Amino acid sequence: MGYGGACPGYTVGDARIVNRLRVPCFYLAVTITETGFVTLTVTEIGNVMRTASIFLTILSAIIFVAHPIGSSLAQQGDAASERAKEILRQVDDMWRGTSSHAILTMQVKTAHYTRNMRLEAWSKGKEKTLVRILAPLKERGTASLKSGNNIYTYLPRTDRTIRLTSGMMMGSWMGSHFTNDDLVKESRMEDDYDPTISFEGKRDDQDVIEFTLMPKPDAAVVWGKVVLTVLADAYLPLIQHYYDEDMNIARTMTFGKIKVLTGRPIPTVMRVVPADKPNEYTELVYEKLELDIKLSDAFFSLAHLKRK
Repeated sequence: MGYGGACPGYTVGDARIVNRLRVPCFYLAVTITETGFVTLTVTEIGNVMRTASIFLTILSAIIFVAHPIGSSLAQQGDAASERAKEILRQVDDMWRGTSSHAILTMQVKTAHYTRNMRLEAWSKGKEKTLVRILAPLKERGTASLKSGNNIYTYLPRTDRTIRLTSGMMMGSWMGSHFTNDDLVKESRMEDDYDPTISFEGKRDDQDVIEFTLMPKPDAAVVWGKVVLTVLADAYLPLIQHYYDEDMNIARTMTFGKIKVLTGRPIPTVMRVVPADKPNEYTELVYEKLELDIKLSDAFFSLAHLKRK
């Protein structure tokens, strides 16, 4: 936006003239740069420059332009924040919907062994998740349940039910590189992190959006930062980097083998690689996925947790 005329010989480079006010004895130019930085320039045109007059004029100019500029930047910031949250909500719910049922395989590769498991999982809303091991036989029936704020693991070999504390959520699930939190989805990006769009454009011949997620002060998460990259058109996740509290990368999760399940394309393979053991990984593969199915709240109970 612009007001008034220009002062001869005045240039602002790559800035845009927002306002130019002529007052007795001098010109006052208010400019805003491409990055949104506001500057004021005073040019003397007479012999009398009264300090009080200059001060009052500058103050008036600031008041005059601050409200529209501040409101515009705030609106843009709110819109960007809501857009980021909506995309993260879609990523969080990509494999869950309002409710879900899935059959998965998991392969764990470490320096000492490779093991395979077959899993069955159900979820309802944000608060209810049940994951049960189907194979191998010696671990069949082992299960993890989240219901509200309570999280349990059932060990059929000893017929024990263990309630997990918040400090146990980042522990390994069944010796894999996935955590207990990963399996029951205790944390959600939309709820636990403040997102910013740190990059949007073409990368490796793909149009992508990169989010930098910083944990909210009261969030029960251990990551110091999470960086997520998604495809710009369908919001399909591509890669996710997790940083510890010292901002050192701790692990990387990649997403691949996009297939049409539940009527829409989604990544069907997730692989986690720890930063300190780059030759190890855990890979989770979706064989079957149903969304928005009927599940009762009673399904996510301690009694149902113990069913083999």
